[in-house]
Amino acid sequence: MPKNRNTFSSLAAWRRRVLSRAVHRGWRWVQESGAVTAEHPGRLRFGRIGAGTRLAFPQGTVFGEPWIELGAHCVIGEQVTLTAGLMPDLDLGSEPILTLGDGVVLGRGSHVVADTTVTIGSDTYCGPYVYITSTNHSYDDPHEPVGRQWPRMEPVAIGPGCWIGTGAVILPGATLGRNVVVAAGAVVRGEVPDHAVVAGAPARVVRSWDPEKGWQPPLRTPAPVPIPSGVTPEQLLALAEPGETSGPSGS
Repeated sequence: MPKNRNTFSSLAAWRRRVLSRAVHRGWRWVQESGAVTAEHPGRLRFGRIGAGTRLAFPQGTVFGEPWIELGAHCVIGEQVTLTAGLMPDLDLGSEPILTLGDGVVLGRGSHVVADTTVTIGSDTYCGPYVYITSTNHSYDDPHEPVGRQWPRMEPVAIGPGCWIGTGAVILPGATLGRNVVVAAGAVVRGEVPDHAVVAGAPARVVRSWDPEKGWQPPLRTPAPVPIPSGVTPEQLLALAEPGETSGPSGS
């Protein structure tokens, strides 16, 4: 191959490397600048946003912020939708509609749609593309398009310490107890007791904790190594930002 062709090829490769680095650095700057925190809320004016909480950029659809309260050290992934009310610019009263406790994680692409009260307890982790809603379409009138019929709304309450796997759906009226595990792709309705594992569509309890017998049916895997003592929420948050805010994987 002629020498000048080798030189041109090397120069083109060098330019691509430089351009790639510039693009990645620029995107990192955009992510940092576009992230929402208590100190830098941007255009979003939440009813409350706790210290250490971060909404990754780009955000999904967000409206009704005055009726949305976010606890401390929450991790909200990219393209997460958070809404209070049926549509923007409604007066929803004096009480919060959507409440996240401290340390809640919402994975990339998740949706929390709160047309009436939705509460997510502290230290609940949601994988990517989880859908939590307090509203469902009605189809009572067989002659009217379903999308034009007035929806039904029921409050949703998710207890502290839960783990909700990738693609799970939490339907209106669902009440999850403490430390509930929801398998990936499950569709949850009704009441789920404390320390239960649910799976399927509709979800059913497939494992539960008995104070005397332990897990029933018994676990088939060894107990995991616990998080070392002394690890702070800030350190856990640092592991997930930026670019690592997709949340936990499916169960």
